[in-house]
Amino acid sequence: MSSNENLVAIVTGASSGIGLGITQALLDHGYRVVGTSRSITKSKDLKSSPDLVLVDGDVSKKETAVKVAEAAVKHFGRIDLLVNNAGIFIPKPFTDYTEDDYNLVMNTNVASFFYMTQQVVPQMKKQKSGHVVSISAVLAEQPSASALALLAILSKSPLPAASKALALEYAASNIRFNCVSPGVINTPMHANDDHEALAKFHPLARLGEISDIVDAVLYLQKATFVTGENIRVDGGVHAGRP
Repeated sequence: MSSNENLVAIVTGASSGIGLGITQALLDHGYRVVGTSRSITKSKDLKSSPDLVLVDGDVSKKETAVKVAEAAVKHFGRIDLLVNNAGIFIPKPFTDYTEDDYNLVMNTNVASFFYMTQQVVPQMKKQKSGHVVSISAVLAEQPSASALALLAILSKSPLPAASKALALEYAASNIRFNCVSPGVINTPMHANDDHEALAKFHPLARLGEISDIVDAVLYLQKATFVTGENIRVDGGVHAGRP
């Protein structure tokens, strides 16, 4: 497709934070978008339009993934980009995590990737093109003793490895798979946290902004010779400590 006006994207976790920023940026760039989250139709920031379809549901459930993919094809006729952004972070000492914590985090962060990606691949194969970008976390590669983030590590670390495997499996179908691994980003998730302390996690000594992640996703979408990649947008965390 030669024009962004013909391109269709799905964004999970689209009602706030990074997902909202990605959704708004894609709309600004001429994409038609299907956005989903548990209650996205009640969003104050997104309203249904000819270019935006909002689908409520728990994307960790297969039936929601099916509904979202079907909405994209029904309304727009194709699926060019999936951004697996839905995610949750519960900071606790390892032994304090409950069974409910485990199930919630693994379902939100991993099952959503699994089911949503499964649903878009057949349509992308039919088109002989497509792109899946999954939002991981730099903590999955560079743990911090102060982050209390074992479930984040356990649930986000599979995404780059799975994306590499899928990049190889579907290269012949011209479907690309990439990841973006953020550091700590200034989103509503961290609204009540100590930003000065969080900034020290990064060698660049500041929090990332939603626009930093948006720029990485837009780059990957344009970079049609890039697949199986994991871009770390983390203020230098992956490089080590100065």
